Amino acid sequence: MEIWQTDSGMNSIAQEPPQTEVTAGTRQLLEGRQLPGFVAVEGPIGVGKTTLANKLAQTFGYPLLREPAAENPFLDRFYREGRRHALPTQLFFLLHRARQMADIRGGDLLGRTLVADFLMEKDELFARLTLDDAEFALYRQIQQSLAIEAPQPDLVIYLQAPTSVLLQRIRQRGIEFEQEISAEYLSTLINAYTEFFHFYNDAPLLVVNATEIDFAHNPGHFDALLAQILSMDGPRQYFNPHPQLI
Repeated sequence: MEIWQTDSGMNSIAQEPPQTEVTAGTRQLLEGRQLPGFVAVEGPIGVGKTTLANKLAQTFGYPLLREPAAENPFLDRFYREGRRHALPTQLFFLLHRARQMADIRGGDLLGRTLVADFLMEKDELFARLTLDDAEFALYRQIQQSLAIEAPQPDLVIYLQAPTSVLLQRIRQRGIEFEQEISAEYLSTLINAYTEFFHFYNDAPLLVVNATEIDFAHNPGHFDALLAQILSMDGPRQYFNPHPQLI
């Protein structure tokens, strides 16, 4: 069964993140450093991209732009009944993201700062996975007619983890409709992301092995990633930490 990436968040329009205390170590890392203005976090379901996006928005004091999965009225039907709801589900995401991009430009959010937990280009990646040829042709016609002008991030963070880890995290967080996600689908999704980012060169890219690190609950893990973000130099870097060495 084909499953879309989901997010348990609320409104997907850019909003101020909840305020949490920044540790002394994090403050020291940030002191006197120039931060990227627009950061996008990507990766397959269960890898921790929304958790990291929230953490970065809180740390930087940036607005947060989230995926609109919670607002998609077709998504639950897709999980319950399968493929016949694929096209309306994907078109909802496309139209909603088009509105988000218009809101970004109209509100001049990028004149300030922003963290997003998705790339606009990801929409087509999922369309290719979930639609048949005729549906994808219709999707492309609508996509082209929208003429979406998506701003390019100053930094893209791509989180990776193997299928077994993603499945474990999905089971642990216990969202009911996610429990139908199969290992086969996750492997297909991982391969699609790997191919996409192999050729990606639109913005500086930080590829992170997120298999054994916990950004949400381990300040040392987050600070190690933050140090890597702040030291980015060049179009592509890799961060492959071992938790015992952080």
